[in-house]
Order: sequence, then C-alpha cells, then structure tokens
Amino acid sequence: MKNIFTRSLISSCLLLASCVPKLDIPEPSAGEANFSKTIAIGGDFMAGYQDDALYLKGQQYCIPALLAEQFKLVGGTAFGQALMPDNNGIGLNPKVWESWFVTPAHLGYKTDCAGVTSLFPNKSTMTVSAATSYLTGVAGNTVQNMSVPFANTADYFNPAFGTAFSTTGNKNPYYNRFASLPGTSTLYEDAKHQDASFITAWLGMEDIFNYASSGGTSAAIPSSTTFSNYLDTLLGGLTANGAKGVIANIPDFRNFPYYTLVAWDNADIKQTQADSLNDIYSAAGMPQIFFKEGRNGFLINDAAAVGGFRQLHKGEYITLGVPIDSMKCNKYGLLVQVINNRYALDSTEVFALDNAISSYNAVIAQKAAQYNLALVDMHSFFNSVTSGIKWNGVDFNAAFISGGFFSLDAYHPNQKGYAIIANEFIKAINIKYHSFVPTVYCTACDGVIFP
Repeated sequence: MKNIFTRSLISSCLLLASCVPKLDIPEPSAGEANFSKTIAIGGDFMAGYQDDALYLKGQQYCIPALLAEQFKLVGGTAFGQALMPDNNGIGLNPKVWESWFVTPAHLGYKTDCAGVTSLFPNKSTMTVSAATSYLTGVAGNTVQNMSVPFANTADYFNPAFGTAFSTTGNKNPYYNRFASLPGTSTLYEDAKHQDASFITAWLGMEDIFNYASSGGTSAAIPSSTTFSNYLDTLLGGLTANGAKGVIANIPDFRNFPYYTLVAWDNADIKQTQADSLNDIYSAAGMPQIFFKEGRNGFLINDAAAVGGFRQLHKGEYITLGVPIDSMKCNKYGLLVQVINNRYALDSTEVFALDNAISSYNAVIAQKAAQYNLALVDMHSFFNSVTSGIKWNGVDFNAAFISGGFFSLDAYHPNQKGYAIIANEFIKAINIKYHSFVPTVYCTACDGVIFP
C-alpha cells in the first residue's frame, strides 16, 4: 500500500509540474526610444533630495539614477552626478535666522516641552564654514543629472543661478557644484550641450511648492503662460535633434503630510480654557474669535479681520514647519502669538495652489503631446499613495513615518518611495515607446531607518 501511495504521489507531482505554465517574459528592448545618452532635468525629487538634505546615498538612489541602471539593460550608458562626498550632505534651512544649512534628518528620541520622550526627526544646524566641503563640485561635462534642488523653471535660464553660494547673493549652492562656467553658463545651456537621446523631466514642482512651503510668503507662483513659455524653450531645445523623453506632472499638495499632519483645528482645549480665551478676546473687541470645548481653529494673521487676525477654518492648512513645541506649551496660535503667515496656507493661497497645479498640468500634458514625450501622471499616482499602494508585497501609504513612502521631512519620498516613482516613469515609457524597460527592484534602497 505504501509503495502504491508513493508512486501515485510521484505521478501526481510530475503531472502537476508538467502543467505549470512557462512565464513568457519579453527580452529588454528600447522599442522606439534611444537610451544611449540620457539626461535628467528637474528639482528636488529628481536630484534625490530627502530627509531635508542632499546627501550621497540619496543621490545614488534618486529617480534618474535608478532609471539609468534600468536603461543600461536597453542600450543606456554611464550616468554621472555631482555627488556629495558623504551621507552627511547639506540641506537648505528655510529658517535662515537659525542657520543657512542643516544636516539630514534622522529618527531619534526627543523630549518635548511637556517632558514627553518619543521618536522624532532630528537634524542639526550647519554654518556656512562647516558646509565648505559640500559646496565644492565636479566638472560639469561629467554630469547627466541636471536636476537642482529648489530650482524653478526660470532658474534654468539664469546664469547668476550658477554663481557660488552667498548669504547676500545666490542662496542656492547646488548648480554651482557642476556648472560648466559658473556665473556664465545656464542649466538649460549645459543640458542642451549634452545632446541627449532621451530626456527624463519633472518640471514645475518648485515653481509651485517653493510658494507652498513658505506659506505663500515667497514670490508668487509664475503664471501658466510663463511656465508654458519656459517649458516650450526647454523641451524644444532638448528634443531638437530627435530626442525622446518622459515628463511628469504635479501632485496635489494635500497628498504630502508636510501640509496635512498638523490639522487646522488641532487646538483641543477644555471648557475652562475656552471660557478664559473668550473673555480675553471679547474684552479686546474681537468677538469674532470664539473657542469651544474640543477642537478649535488656530489663529492666523488676516489684515481684513477685526484686530488683524482670525481663526483658521476648514480647507486651510498649517505646514509642518510650524514650531510644534510652542504650540504645545506656549499657547502659540491661541494667545499673544498667532501662527506666522509662513506656516499657514489660507483659503486665498489654497485657491492659488489648486489653480496653479491644474493649469500647470494642462500645460505639461500639452507639451508632452507636442514633443512626443511619455507622460507620467504623478497627480493620480500620489492620490493612490494616499489611499495606499503595495510594492514588492509591502504596503505603503502617505502617513508620516509609518506609511513607509515619505522621508523624514514629510515632503520628499525616501529611497523606497523614489524607487516606486521610478517604476511609474518606466510604465509610461514602455507604453509610449513600445519598449520593455524592466522595472526597479531596489533592495539597497532605504526607507525610514529606526534607531
């Protein structure tokens, strides 16, 4: 009986094995594209900026670098970058009154003003003299990643953008590190000089998000007409010799925890506290400010309001740049000090952002069609991240730290997030050019590193 059972089991196994279908995986192919010389243009995301800084490993696993490795499977060649000397790197500090630069953020334990210790992103300030080794670059003709953190579209045509960092002049140090002729050449000229066969582009993000991250206090967002003209010149020049390429559009700012983590109505107070605040503001002749037990809107400046300030309402936002400890322990945003405009997006600024994102995306779609480029719908993709996605069997979402997609600055993805985005670029390329560029599987890419 045992022998019969064994023979039957072996026969069944052989039968099953013979019925397993063979996977018909196509050979890597460039299709209608030519990846022999690739360049990348864009801002923070294309440069690999993450954890509030630009540093070596972040650059090594940025979107264009990950794509370049896959492009090598279909005829691509070397892809140079102006790499930082180590994983310390430098970030631009938006709070310049503290320091000009910061180190990359890392997750560590921190005790807040209330004496509560928890995991929190920590970073250190860095002086200009301490940043010297990170301001030195490489020869421009060895660089194919022409992406520069915080560079808006107009900066691609500004020779002064390539001058050395100065606290009284050019405050962006990154292009100077690889400019062919610092102070004379432009990003556009250096990119065009490469005479690339394939362009990877993600433009317009900084035009919009430099404004958003400042709470609308920086220069106004350039009009869609201005953006269109710059984009037309860039893409027209870079594709003049027949280059193909791919371009991404712009996500909704609400998909980034930097703009949603601190809720507009997170002033959660007791009735006695509400009564005390109401007495103060009523006596000051500002009855429009009213608090109740539970959640309330924080106070912001508003020149049109009685007394010059009012409470936030639904549909307005507080950025993660806001001083959290002061909100917890010093009544920041409730009494004496209202939330500074640089940390809040009011309804007028939200309208400007929504309008700009919509109009810029219309321009990007039109230019993609005009110059025969693949289009990556990052607007839809980031909506999907917020809802939750799966990559290599792992769940990712937009939750800060725990979601696994964003780095510790709550705006830029981590290396795993960038790898997932790189695959969206590959999908669009393969559809547009009937190619088969294999997707990225990055085991070396870091997510959030816990202590």
